Order: sequence, then structure tokens, then C-alpha cells
Amino acid sequence: MSLDDVIYVICLLGCIGAGSYVKKIRDETQRKTVCSVLGILVVVIVSGFHSLHCVISVALGTASVLLVHPSKCHLTTFGVMFGYLVFFRLVYLFGLPAVPGHTNMIQMLLTLKVSGIAFEKTAAWKRLRARDEQEKNTERDVNSEPSIEITDYDVELQQLTAQEIVLYSFNYVGVLTGPYYRYRTYRDYFEMPFKDHAPSVQATIEQLKWAVFYCSLYLLANYLWPLDYALSDEFYNDRSVFYRLMYVWPTFFIFRARIYTGLTLSECVCTMAGFGAYPDDSDATNGEGPRKRYQHLKRDADKHAYNFTTIVNTRVGDVERCWTFREGMKHWNVCVQYWLAVNVYKLFPVKKYRTLATFLCSAYWHGFRPGHYFCIMGAPIYVPLEDMWHKLVRKDAVGMQRNVIDVIFWICKWFAFSYLGTAFLLSSFDNIWRFYSSVYHIGYISWAVLVALGLYLTKLKKAAERREKRAADSSGDAKQKAQ
Repeated sequence: MSLDDVIYVICLLGCIGAGSYVKKIRDETQRKTVCSVLGILVVVIVSGFHSLHCVISVALGTASVLLVHPSKCHLTTFGVMFGYLVFFRLVYLFGLPAVPGHTNMIQMLLTLKVSGIAFEKTAAWKRLRARDEQEKNTERDVNSEPSIEITDYDVELQQLTAQEIVLYSFNYVGVLTGPYYRYRTYRDYFEMPFKDHAPSVQATIEQLKWAVFYCSLYLLANYLWPLDYALSDEFYNDRSVFYRLMYVWPTFFIFRARIYTGLTLSECVCTMAGFGAYPDDSDATNGEGPRKRYQHLKRDADKHAYNFTTIVNTRVGDVERCWTFREGMKHWNVCVQYWLAVNVYKLFPVKKYRTLATFLCSAYWHGFRPGHYFCIMGAPIYVPLEDMWHKLVRKDAVGMQRNVIDVIFWICKWFAFSYLGTAFLLSSFDNIWRFYSSVYHIGYISWAVLVALGLYLTKLKKAAERREKRAADSSGDAKQKAQ
């Protein structure tokens, strides 16, 4: 581990320890201030003078949220925050020092939080306007047309202040590694009593055990199969094609173990503070929070069972065990996926390009290095291939045949993740091209062959189905004539 990684882990552990202190603060205004001061302190420790980027971007984003009309503030803030990422990541072209990786992660999360609150404000404003127009319409049938539901939260979003946005942005919970959470989740932490009744200590201890396990796997695997070896001349001159191809498996395993460690520790920051805890009856989901009305649950808060689903960013067990690439994607980085789904996929004006736009936005958000695009933009290529073969061989399989096919799909899933993920880690075009060339681009070529074969078999299958249908229709007609 590098010195930056050590400092990073120490900061995360410090944030976990701060949770027990933060929970004891009774004055909610003081608690908010303390949480954000801690967050700013962590940002400065990790980033040094690069913290100015975070301050400048939040200031610009806050101005966009508050000064631009609610009908347009979401697009303006999105442009400002994602536009600042260009300057932030290319700052070295202007003769300024390059930004360290951990500051990049902080800036990425600030981008989602500030632009996310703008999207929420616009959506709430549209609901308020639609409700007003509905009430003015004296000709509507109140029995057939239900009233548009408005919450106090919708109204509060129109009354946001710069102080609230800044406090939310720099809250120490999630400032380093996430997870992403809505402004509503942040607000509920200070206004609802759920944090005082959630099993914070138990949940934190359980997650810390897993963090130690993931970290041990990372350190061991990284010692045995370091990524730097894949950049060495020995790797390309002395190792076989098969060895190089198989190296993608431990490489991506190391990446997963490292990510799991960081994300699990970041969840511990939340659980120790009681942040993101909601009663089971609220039907909370990752990133979004409660999907049912939950305000009334505070009256007997001590009588409910609680969970921290809202702040779970990656469902590790599901990622590892699921059979397909598509399923694995759904369980990975789910809080960020929620943000992308709500603010990009659902709002993109051209329906047939929504998926492409969402993946492009994700790749852009991750960075400008070629590896980000080789990896992330490879997903919309592989998933349709997987779906096609699922319909051909897996969908109707049962018993032992289905079990064997599931295992084959699982192996293919992890090969695809590892093959594309290696590009993410190698980062530069030269490194990626050198590696892929050394294994004769076998991943892309095999996928192209499977696409061609799958299309051919699909065509044959549909032709056979049409023949069977015509035969069945002819048989039915013959029986009717005989009668």
C-alpha cells in the first residue's frame, strides 16, 4: 500500500470512530456543523491545497442551484459540476499540479451530490406546479383524476439555502468514498430519531470483520500477482499467451478486493453514526431511501426493526454469486447507479439512446483515461451478447442442464469483467493496446464470433418456430374441414 492509501485508510477509521461522538450531540444544528467541519478537515488532510478545487466547484454548483430558475437549475448545475471535472482533471495543462487520486474521488462525489440536489429541486418544482394547475382546473373530475401528492420535502427543496447545500456537500459521512445519498437522507439524519434506535455498533462490527477479510485478500493477492508485473517487459517476453490471458483473473480479483475494502469501511462510517438507518417498514432502497411513507414511524421509533440498506453501495455477495454480467452490474455501485438511473437514464430525451448516454456519463464521471472507456463502454457490447445466448440456451433449460449452463455463464461473466476491468486498471491506451495485442484481442474476437453465431442460431430458431406454427395451423384447419 502506498502512503496515500495509508493516510486514506486512517482517515476512514477516524471517521468511523467519530460516529459514536457525533451521535451523542443533542443539538441538531451543532451536530450538522460538527459533521461538516469534520468533513472539511478530512478533505484537507487527504488533498492539501487541492481542496480548493472542492470549495470552488461547490460554490459554483450552489450558485447554480439557488440563482437559476428551478425549471432549468438541474441542467445548469449538471453542466457546471460535470464541466468543472474537465478543468479539474486537465489542470496540469495549465501548469498547475496534477490532482491526486483520492481528491478525484472526493470531487466525483461532490459532483453527484450538488447536481443531485438540483435535480431533486427541479422535480419537486414540477410537482408543485402541476398540483397548482390541477387545483385551478375547475373542470377536472376529482373522482377519476387523483390529486398530485405533495410532501413537505418538496416545499423545503424550494427554500434551500447556500448553508444547507454546503453542509450537505461536506458532511464527513461519505465525503471520501461515498456512498452517494440524497439530500433527503441527510436531512432525515438530523430530523428523525431513527439513528438513536438502529443497531449501529453491531452493524459496524459486522462490516469491519468483512473489511478485514477483504483487505487480507487484497494484500495477499497483490503480493502474489502485482499489477506492475503486467507492465514489465518480462511479462510480455518470458510469459506465454495463456499465462498473460489468465492474469486478468487475479488482476480483477485484486481490484475487487481493494474496492470492497474501501466501500465496506465507508459503510462503517455510516453505520457507526446511525446514518441512513430506516425502519424496515419504510421499504428503503440503495441510494434512494424509503419508498413508502415513513414520517409517522418516528412516533414509536423504539419499536421498529432497522436496516442500513440506503447506504449499501455494493452488494458483495450478490456480485460474486450471481450468474450473469447483467445481474452483476445491478449489484455493483448501486447508489451511483441509482443517481445515473434517475437523473440520466430516465430524463434523457431520446429513448433509444438512453442506455448509451448513461454509460457515457458514467465513463466521463470516472475519468478521461482510455481505460475508463474501454471498460465501461464494453458493458453495453457484452450484455446484449449475453442476453441473446440466455434466450438461446439458458432460458428454457432445467435440472442439471441449467446448472451446467449457469456455471458456464458465471465463468464467462467473470472473464468479461476481468478482461474489461484490466483495461480500467492499465489506464493508458499504450498499456491497454500492448496487453490486448499480446493476447491477440481474444476477448473481443471471441465475443464477435459469439454474436455472429448467436444471430445465426436465433434466425434458425425463429424459422423453426414459424414452421411449427404453420404446421399447427394447417393441422387445425384440416380437422375443421373433416368435421
